[in-house]
Amino acid sequence: MAIKRYNITMTVTFDEEKQDRKLDEFHKQEEKDLAQILASRYGLEYADLTPLHIDMDALRVIDEKEARAAKVAPYSVIGRKIKVAVLSPANEQTQQIIRLIQSKGFEVTPVVTSPTSLAKVYTSYADLSFSTETRAGAFDISSEDIKIYLDEIHSMEDVRVRLDEVVKLKKGFRISKILEIVLSGALATKASDIHVEPEEAFARLRYRLDGVLTDVMNFDLETFALLVSRIKLLSGLKLNVKSEAQDGRFSVKLGGEDIEIRTSALPGAYNESIVMRLLNPKSIQVPLEELGIPKKLLGILLEEIKKPNGMILTTGPTGSGKTTTLYAFLRKIHTPDVKIITIEDPIEYHLPGIVQTQTHAQKGYTFALGLRSALRQDPDVIMVGEIRDSETANTAIDSALTGHLVFSTLHTNSAAGSYPRLAELGVNPRTMSSAINITLAQRLVRTLCPYCKKEEVLAGADKEKVDRILASIVDKSEIPPEIAGGTTKLWKSVGCDKCNMTGYKGRIGVYEGIITTPDIDKALQVESNADDIQKAAISQGILTLTQDGVLKALRGITTIDELERVIDLSA
Repeated sequence: MAIKRYNITMTVTFDEEKQDRKLDEFHKQEEKDLAQILASRYGLEYADLTPLHIDMDALRVIDEKEARAAKVAPYSVIGRKIKVAVLSPANEQTQQIIRLIQSKGFEVTPVVTSPTSLAKVYTSYADLSFSTETRAGAFDISSEDIKIYLDEIHSMEDVRVRLDEVVKLKKGFRISKILEIVLSGALATKASDIHVEPEEAFARLRYRLDGVLTDVMNFDLETFALLVSRIKLLSGLKLNVKSEAQDGRFSVKLGGEDIEIRTSALPGAYNESIVMRLLNPKSIQVPLEELGIPKKLLGILLEEIKKPNGMILTTGPTGSGKTTTLYAFLRKIHTPDVKIITIEDPIEYHLPGIVQTQTHAQKGYTFALGLRSALRQDPDVIMVGEIRDSETANTAIDSALTGHLVFSTLHTNSAAGSYPRLAELGVNPRTMSSAINITLAQRLVRTLCPYCKKEEVLAGADKEKVDRILASIVDKSEIPPEIAGGTTKLWKSVGCDKCNMTGYKGRIGVYEGIITTPDIDKALQVESNADDIQKAAISQGILTLTQDGVLKALRGITTIDELERVIDLSA
């Protein structure tokens, strides 16, 4: 039998580049494994720094030459706490550097890492000259940046242009610059909040201007991730916690003034949503006479805040300006011979010459406990940030009955609603009527831009609505002469460069109030609801929210559309 022989030639292609990559990955994994074993041996944390954002302020603590020589790398600093990555915790040079950092007033946490991670940190030193320094929770914008940004940014479009330029850059320092522009733009446009919100394919940046959210721009998710890390570092939030809500704060120093920024991180469907609230001290430095309180009600309040005891309550939803009104009261009555104590959550603005204390629910320091403690400090005036529970309500009422003037807030829809709300919290109606001097309700409405507002004819359904509300005003002296004789015009928003094309610029309060008179006292004794109390207050002749709002619209301060956004004009 013949045997056939076949010659088979096989060609083997050796992919040297692919093998090098595999070998490199193997070495890196080996480095990580060794570092984790070392960390476990010394009882220290291990960290892979390659995906992390490196804090430029941490790098400033020691220079690059010292860091490389000792094989260490500072990479995160919050206040006076600093994390330092090390290769070998027992190395003498490493110990010397840690002692050096400690001598500068820092609390050092050594973290074991790999040579690859250290190399990543060292490359960040190149970006130091472009970064803006922060210190102890304060984010400083240099005087040059203030001049560039706050002098040149006048509109939302200016913010968009500058952000668009920096987002396109690929250097590490761009994140610091992006945050500088975001903050400067918010300050320049007088935004109250900054919202950074991730979607599936992009992230959205929005400002809250005059109470309304306005889109600034969208940017890529890589930039979003780096920006969130930067914000969380500044705010003292945990970078590795993304499934829980976190709250923090930092401050922006502009000249000699600190602007506090409260940060909230909330887990969402795609990533964390970040909101930064800007607490600008200038925003609450509005005199009581300029808040928008109607003339008659203002006169009553000026008399009420002079009294040595009793309670003044202001009500309204979140963001309706209640804190600003209470602070205006405090500034009005503050003199060296008056002891004022506030209990707040949190302390939003610092008032000189006034003792302010902040509640801390996790530590058991509540409004009720804070109020009881404040009473032992011999105060003349007490401000309770918010009445939320029965204990706080009753203690505040008792304080008003025992020689203290008490200011506080409630979450109700109207001034009349304050009384039944307190009854729900267990306050005796008889003591309630003796303690409460006056209750207020307020809303904030946007004011028309003076540069572009336009006059229009008052007709149709709007005229019927306005005429009905004007006819319901009891004290006709509250109606200005130019309106009392009948009006045929309103104003509408248009939009221009000076108001960011919104048609509105700034906000003003719309108010109502009810004095606790014998008629109100009588209504309280029969468990009246808010409507019954409102009817009992008609004879006082104080404008309601609706009446005050319509008069402001007829005077060209705001619009009917804006009023209907925050008040039910059909009621």
